[in-house]
Amino acid sequence: MSPDARSTFRSLRVRNYRLFAGGQVISLSGTWGQRVAQDWLVLELSDNSGVALGITTALQFLPVLLFGLYGGVLADRYDKRRLLIGAQVAMGVLALVLAALDLTGAVALWHVFALAFALGMASAIDTPVRQAFVAEMVGPEDLPNAVSLNSATFNAARIVGPALAGVAIAAAGTGWVFLVNGLSYLAVLAGLRAMRPAELQPSARLARGKGQLREGVAYVRSRPDLLVPLVLVFMVGTFGLNFQITLALVVKEVFDRGAGAYGLLTSMLALGSLLGALVSARRRGPPRQRTLFAAVLAFGLLEVLVGLSPTYELMALLLVPTGVAVLTFTTTANSIMQLGSDPQVRGRVMALYILVFLGGTPVGAPLIGALAEAFGPRSSLVLGGAVTALSGLVAAVVMVRLRELRLEPHLVRRRPHVHVLKRGAAG
Repeated sequence: MSPDARSTFRSLRVRNYRLFAGGQVISLSGTWGQRVAQDWLVLELSDNSGVALGITTALQFLPVLLFGLYGGVLADRYDKRRLLIGAQVAMGVLALVLAALDLTGAVALWHVFALAFALGMASAIDTPVRQAFVAEMVGPEDLPNAVSLNSATFNAARIVGPALAGVAIAAAGTGWVFLVNGLSYLAVLAGLRAMRPAELQPSARLARGKGQLREGVAYVRSRPDLLVPLVLVFMVGTFGLNFQITLALVVKEVFDRGAGAYGLLTSMLALGSLLGALVSARRRGPPRQRTLFAAVLAFGLLEVLVGLSPTYELMALLLVPTGVAVLTFTTTANSIMQLGSDPQVRGRVMALYILVFLGGTPVGAPLIGALAEAFGPRSSLVLGGAVTALSGLVAAVVMVRLRELRLEPHLVRRRPHVHVLKRGAAG
């Protein structure tokens, strides 16, 4: 293996992380296949309703908004590996239930709604725990690399899963895709069970107490270097990342194509994301905020161009650099949040990260779906990209202004306070 390749994949030297990543490749391929099949099933059951598709997406992510921070508290309080095993079992069972309903012909739209919500409940625990668990497997030095490789794994699955799902749906229907996804969770469970707990680097456990959710929120609010990226993550997650809704509608209504064409567009976006993750994995040193702002601006502008694409082929090509930009943004934001937070509060910080990243979807998804129905699916891509690009510009200006200020502590009447001064100003 060349030195560049060793640098890119250096986290895989850790046995526990290799087991984790290997299981994720298999399971996430099934998960992404299920997402394509679920979208297609909803469109079939609802007579191509964008609102129904938006409601399904919202229900799947609503539990993150309601309970995601509690998942972060659990991550700081209990054994993360055991929590992940429980969550993976629950998600596998839910996929098998949906498969049984679909294959027997008993499935109804409300079944999909209910199971999407239940899957979101399991994800509200699984996602923040999984994010915080990465640091325990590889340690702080290799954390940015592991975060990037996680994204590479995630997006490799986004290429394989939707492509295979499109073929499977056309050949045998959506039910078999749900069945395969349910079985794919066995790979993750096998990897987690085979880990060596003695080689993990667990942080100190958080003792049970009151106000721990508020402590996590207050911690981030007191840190502008964490708060500004978090706000950007919310804007991107709410308005920019609406492809799950819009691409399916564009394929059916604008280009009059089938499930295979939808799967290909999703895979092209994933291909770009995979390339972005591998480029991020090669970088050494801490993540930089200028990279964050440049990536979010590029993503917003590219999404506008995707929405304006006159042909299916051009849209597919533009989705590759769009994926590169959004993955550069998300890996940089994730690394900034994890490396910038204390280990004892990292679970709650990452829960807040996931909350704002996915928790805005219950608000944004129905709006995007309604906008697509009223003005066409292209409009939601153009508006979402414009809002995202504008958010990046505003965030960059805010951080520049904050860097021009410094804080000087004072003690007056035994009560501490600060003076905010222009950098270089006299006290």
